Amino acid sequence: MHVVPLLPTKPAPSHLSTEAKSWWSQLVAEFSITDPGGLLLLQTACEAYDRMQQARRAIEADGLMSKGSKRQARAHPLLAVERDAQKALLASLRALNLDLEPLRDRPGRPAGGWGAK
Repeated sequence: MHVVPLLPTKPAPSHLSTEAKSWWSQLVAEFSITDPGGLLLLQTACEAYDRMQQARRAIEADGLMSKGSKRQARAHPLLAVERDAQKALLASLRALNLDLEPLRDRPGRPAGGWGAK
């Protein structure tokens, strides 16, 4: 039996939320993210997630609409923050290529062969 040694994992940045820290730990472990570029992309994704959640909570508390300077209803300004954070999150995840199969504990190609459905 071939044993793959566990690589030390970098702890999540302290400024992240508990949920984002948990997500960090799971992704670092499952996808063996250890390179500086990958860790920076993951940090960016986690920060974007936290920003998106902060904006969402404020929007839920205040409502989708707010009063403008002339008392006219307008969309909540944090809707743009939420949208931009979602885009940053998705772009970071795409750049990490997390849709790939995680590393396995044994060598060899995955079952099914080339072109299998």
